[in-house]
Amino acid sequence: MITVNGIAKAKGGLYQVKFSNQEKLVVSEDQLVRHRLLKGMTLEEDEFVEIKKNTRYDLGLQEAYRYISYQLRSEKEVKQFLKDKEIPYEASQKIINQLKELHLVDDLVFAESYVRTQMRLSDKGPRNLKQQLNKKGIAEEITLTALSLYQDEDQGAVALRTAEKALRKIHGKSFKETQQKIRQTLMQKGFEQTTIDWVMGELSLEKETAAETEALTREGDKVWRRHQRKPLRERKQKVKQSLYQKGFDLDAIQQYLEIKEVEDEE
Repeated sequence: MITVNGIAKAKGGLYQVKFSNQEKLVVSEDQLVRHRLLKGMTLEEDEFVEIKKNTRYDLGLQEAYRYISYQLRSEKEVKQFLKDKEIPYEASQKIINQLKELHLVDDLVFAESYVRTQMRLSDKGPRNLKQQLNKKGIAEEITLTALSLYQDEDQGAVALRTAEKALRKIHGKSFKETQQKIRQTLMQKGFEQTTIDWVMGELSLEKETAAETEALTREGDKVWRRHQRKPLRERKQKVKQSLYQKGFDLDAIQQYLEIKEVEDEE
């Protein structure tokens, strides 16, 4: 037989119960009532084992309530949280089922809320959102339903804002490389090609001759200095290759090289 030696209030509306076998269990008020736990009462071994088993459920449920109180969570996230808290699988499943019955865990509500938030606050396109929802354990069907909230008009607005931000960070690049970098940024953010094409049209990028020449000269001078010890022919080839890869026109590159060759002879 095991005797209850004392009962004291614990955090979160739970109670700590001390037993004669030196064990201490944190139990819910429901367990106190159900098992009529009072100081001095005695328990059979099997009843004590049952209380101990249910204790993990009580603790897990309280932890889960706390975890989802900060923000919406997917079912997968809650399961992983309970696993990290070392809540047994059986108790974890029972907790998940109860939370779902109370609509405190609902993957559709979570996914739709996630998409709305990302549309408003982030620079992510639908493909990136789909990947993130997949990582959070959201089923394909639910993900597609949630992503239907991300209309073409919304995607265009977010993508355009993202492109304009990227453009402000690009300095001293060729017109072609500037375009490539913006497209690459939008692709990495998860936007569809049709959206990217629309954004590039809205940006109305224009090739400014003076700025293009200045950028070519600056980039060319860097490479020219870097290969100054190489023979002239190889040096020119290195510069030509580098500038072409950066998107500058071949005619402009050739004109630049002719000028550098004359300067070098002087």
